[in-house]
Amino acid sequence: MEFFTERLTIRTYRSDDMQDVFHIYNNEDTCRYLLHDKWTYENMHEKFNKKLENSVLTKDTTLSLAVVNHTQVIGDLSACYTDMKNTVEIGYSFSDKVSGRGYASEAVSGLVRKLFDEFNVHRIQANLDARNKSSQKLCERIGMRKEAHFIQDFWNKGEWTDSIIYGMLLSDLD
Repeated sequence: MEFFTERLTIRTYRSDDMQDVFHIYNNEDTCRYLLHDKWTYENMHEKFNKKLENSVLTKDTTLSLAVVNHTQVIGDLSACYTDMKNTVEIGYSFSDKVSGRGYASEAVSGLVRKLFDEFNVHRIQANLDARNKSSQKLCERIGMRKEAHFIQDFWNKGEWTDSIIYGMLLSDLD
């Protein structure tokens, strides 16, 4: 899969993307609110190979996509079906080097449109650690609405955390 936004190419991963992706996930700040710890040199091949394998979105498989600016991977997008009919959960992480330039909003908005247009999904949602204010702002910028805030409902990295669910329907797009 490959598609384009104004400034970005969004495509499935290639084997030569590993170093760029490692730089995204080898960052403690980037991984603070994610379900996994930062990548290490010891586990980067294993972690990256999973992204290479996730090249198609089906009811049973997750889709992982590289966000490319010029020739560099600056972000990672994911989409997977939930147990609810025609509902997809999205995820995203971006290099801290491109923060504040609108690339995340552009890429995630492009993914949302692609999911509605080509996969005919009914609903898209994002589940976030409630402390991740940047991710909340991103969801709101692209037209998602905050639908739930759960208090200390998730045990992650040795602590109870709050989680927030954002959601949208096709009718929510501008």
